[in-house]
Amino acid sequence: MLDLSALLHGALNTQPFQWAEIGNLYSPQDAAALAATYPHDHFKTVQGYGGEKDYCYEARALLPMGSDIIAHEAELSEAWRRLARDLCSAGYREALSELTGQDLRHAPMEANVFHYGPGASLGAHPDLPDKRVTHIIYFNESWDRAHGGCLNILRSKDPTSVAALIEPLVGNSAVLVRSDNSWHAVSPVIPSQKVSRRSVTVTFYQAGSHSSMWPAGDDTPLHSYPWV
Repeated sequence: MLDLSALLHGALNTQPFQWAEIGNLYSPQDAAALAATYPHDHFKTVQGYGGEKDYCYEARALLPMGSDIIAHEAELSEAWRRLARDLCSAGYREALSELTGQDLRHAPMEANVFHYGPGASLGAHPDLPDKRVTHIIYFNESWDRAHGGCLNILRSKDPTSVAALIEPLVGNSAVLVRSDNSWHAVSPVIPSQKVSRRSVTVTFYQAGSHSSMWPAGDDTPLHSYPWV
């Protein structure tokens, strides 16, 4: 499913921090299958305002922290099961290690699926110190950047200091190497947007870390995501 050569031959930018935009991750047929069967089950609403960063989106587990067991596998299409298995593979870890210069072969990892619906956003922030590398993979068949929902690579915590903008188109992705200045954000999706901004975030952690997305004892009710 994943064309690992796209990661192996990718170029890591060093400014304003270490990051890369990697495209052409799948064949056209696989890209179409993944976009057409994007998950809508077992999501929870995640939101917070007035803290270090504002955020609002819907999240679903794909690969729980430190596990290669696919979450709610029976609800996924065969294309999505194949993708999840690829994300568990040693080859995927080795390709990202080669791209980033980080040894991720044994790092704890989790993968989560996201819908950013009308009004959803993620404020400017560097990732938490327990995160090492994040791979954000996109699944929208089409997207108008004027509708928001793009990943903004920032020069500072100022959300207007945009160094690069990445659209959430299927087959495209972004790799972020965590540092104290790895500022990034997702611009707010406009209220009139009819299709959610769709992504999977694969996160590699420091040894001994715990999931902040799914903390122990989390009993948040899950629901189907209603927006097409």
